[in-house]
Amino acid sequence: MRRRLPRLLLVIAGSAGFALPAQAGLFDDAEARNRIENVRSELVEHGKRLDEVTATANNATRSQLDLANQIEQLKTDVAKLRGQVEVVAYELDAAQKRQKDFYIDLDSRLRKLEPVVGNEAADGAGSAEGVVAAAAATATAAPDPAVEMRDYEAALTLFKGARYKEAAAAFEGFIKNHGSSTLLPNAHYWAASAYYQQRQFQKAAGLFAKVPATWPADAKAPDALLGQANSLRDSGDIKGARAALEMIIQKYPNSTAAQAARPRLQK
Repeated sequence: MRRRLPRLLLVIAGSAGFALPAQAGLFDDAEARNRIENVRSELVEHGKRLDEVTATANNATRSQLDLANQIEQLKTDVAKLRGQVEVVAYELDAAQKRQKDFYIDLDSRLRKLEPVVGNEAADGAGSAEGVVAAAAATATAAPDPAVEMRDYEAALTLFKGARYKEAAAAFEGFIKNHGSSTLLPNAHYWAASAYYQQRQFQKAAGLFAKVPATWPADAKAPDALLGQANSLRDSGDIKGARAALEMIIQKYPNSTAAQAARPRLQK
């Protein structure tokens, strides 16, 4: 029995010696696993954060691209609008020039149809009635037709030169100084046109209206009504402009002004 005890103790001690390193190995593996799991968790967390940052960066990039595209589109639209403005401005200038040329041509044609004022040439021997009439004309101090024509031509030259403010004043002076002239309808018409070019539409409308009201049979009357309609329209009086157009068709149905008025009334 005594001989077996040392052997048993030796076996137990040996078993314990082998068990201790094995147990220590088990503890080392668990710690390594924990560390691995911790690293994996950190990797997952960092991966999520990386994904979030990447998504944010992508969204920012898309936003910048969208903004850049919008800016380019706006630049294109602005360029188109500028082009349209230039076209409209050119067309407006051309229309104003055509209108002025039309007025000048129309006036020259009408003046050719007007009787010569102050013709002093006499055909044949004067009768007693002719002598009396000549004496009466001298007594009333008839205006000098040459002076009238000079003043009228001077005012019309200012209008042709697009000096509308001076032209309006010159025609107003003509109206005041030559109150019995046969050129008064024309003078009112051109004075109104000069005010219209200065965008003084109310003043223009009043002078245009005086032509058909005072000289309804004058060749300028229908065109003056058309000018009145344009002035009232541009001043914002659409109802008044329509009434003027209707008056053209009613009183001067065969005139060129009536041809221009009809399609405008259909709008």
